Amino acid sequence: MTVAVALCFLLREESGQSSVLLGRKKTGFGLGKVVGVGGKLEAGESERNAACREMQEETGVHVSVEDLEPAGRIFFDFPARPAWSMDTALFIARSWTGVPVESVEIAPAWHRVDQLPLGLMWQDAGHWLPLALSGEQPRLRVVMRPDNETVADVEDLDTGHRVGWQF
Repeated sequence: MTVAVALCFLLREESGQSSVLLGRKKTGFGLGKVVGVGGKLEAGESERNAACREMQEETGVHVSVEDLEPAGRIFFDFPARPAWSMDTALFIARSWTGVPVESVEIAPAWHRVDQLPLGLMWQDAGHWLPLALSGEQPRLRVVMRPDNETVADVEDLDTGHRVGWQF
């Protein structure tokens, strides 16, 4: 079964530099990794509403549904742990209210877009996150290896071609 997930990336500009809000995961799936803010959709909830709710719950920041920009879609396939497979909607927000604060689940921090902490993230992030943050709206299927950490394959869902990245 594939779980529906929504992620929201706050983007800000300061002194000509773009920064994105990411968070170090303190509990559950992805513990210790730097991740995008978001999570599972609740029953009957839209992807946009889930992205806003998760941002509020995990960082204290309020994002309006109208301020979300579609940023792509990633299907994560975990063959060794099918319950972990996710259909992930990506959103960017450039407008919000509040200041990010640490929660039980996430320790948020701003990171320059040109210096993403990829070594602290899931291995696949370096291949789709820069695209999503630049407005390219990737649509990919990422297949994980049996270790559930490293990438086995990536397919571009718009072209049907395998993506030739080295993993």
